[in-house]
Amino acid sequence: MNHLKKVLKKTMIITLIIIGVLVLSYLAFTNYYPSFGGDVSKPRQISYQNSKQFKDGKFTNVNPRVPKEMNFSETMSVVYSFFTAKVPNGRPKRDLDVSKVDSLAVANYKGDARLIWYGHSAFLLQIDGKNLLLDPMLGKVAAPHPWLGSSRFNEKFPLEVEKLPQIDAVIFSHDHYDHLDHESVLKIKDKTKHFYVPLGVGVHLESWGVSSENITEMDWWQETQIDSLKLVCTPAQHFSGRKLNNGQSTLWSSWVIQSENENLYFSGDSGYAAHFTEIGQKYGPFNLALMECGQYNEKWADIHMMPEETALAGLDLRADKIMPIHWAGFKLALHEWTDPITRVKAKAKELQLEVITPQIGQEIKIKDSVSNYTEWWKFQ
Repeated sequence: MNHLKKVLKKTMIITLIIIGVLVLSYLAFTNYYPSFGGDVSKPRQISYQNSKQFKDGKFTNVNPRVPKEMNFSETMSVVYSFFTAKVPNGRPKRDLDVSKVDSLAVANYKGDARLIWYGHSAFLLQIDGKNLLLDPMLGKVAAPHPWLGSSRFNEKFPLEVEKLPQIDAVIFSHDHYDHLDHESVLKIKDKTKHFYVPLGVGVHLESWGVSSENITEMDWWQETQIDSLKLVCTPAQHFSGRKLNNGQSTLWSSWVIQSENENLYFSGDSGYAAHFTEIGQKYGPFNLALMECGQYNEKWADIHMMPEETALAGLDLRADKIMPIHWAGFKLALHEWTDPITRVKAKAKELQLEVITPQIGQEIKIKDSVSNYTEWWKFQ
């Protein structure tokens, strides 16, 4: 009996030591590894008190029950299934083909407003003689460290970040790793005039060496001008956080970008909700809506749309056409990598909504009505 007590006591001590080491390792990792970004200070939190979205020290959705809080067992179940489930066709069998773009042609472009897709949710937007980047996650892994995630589907880019021209504005939708990437910011910050982000996200950029003078934080429904362009920070139904203890400390958003002749919507990440209709009523119709469509699951449907909802949201926005994004970049859910595009096209056909499906790097004219896009994913 005494021997059993000694064994149990020793086991408990060893367990506590292991837990202590893990906790200390996590704290050291998150506090000193730069990719985790910054933390919102108390004085900064006070400055957010006027935001309708900021309550009790955190940002919230219009529906306060979103995102659904999972208990420990539910969380562990999701984590376990993600690492153990076998997903047929979960990623392409080879790197995705990428159309290359000439650096001089990009630097000297003066034509109609156009986009160049970098995969997932990242774009180069050229409009009114300006160069903008949307959620330029140009890293290899959507995680704080290369060991913590799988590689993106496209090793090459249409134009390497080092060859990009001067960037007039960078727009981020929120602070998750597949949208806001430390290494990408380091590569673009010295060639970027200004960053536009939802409330709080500036703390990460500042921690990576971007001057606060070059950052504009915006709340939902706030508008600003970039010379001839109107930029509007609009709602989304999502969440935020880059480590375990700073969830919802920064805001998430979608964006409207308007020139005299074009009207573009960029969804960021969002569950399906009434804000799409409200945005459509206030700022639509849109020539093109870039719509989240990927990394979904019924267990987190409140913060990531199912493909059929993506098509419905396009109608709510009064979009002439939609382009599915947030797919063909990373494996962050348990569906086949081509499932998003297959399902959204089927639903859009039923709704008589036009869907464009450019290949990574292919030119996308915002007001184009003549281009035909192939089903390129079937040949990967």
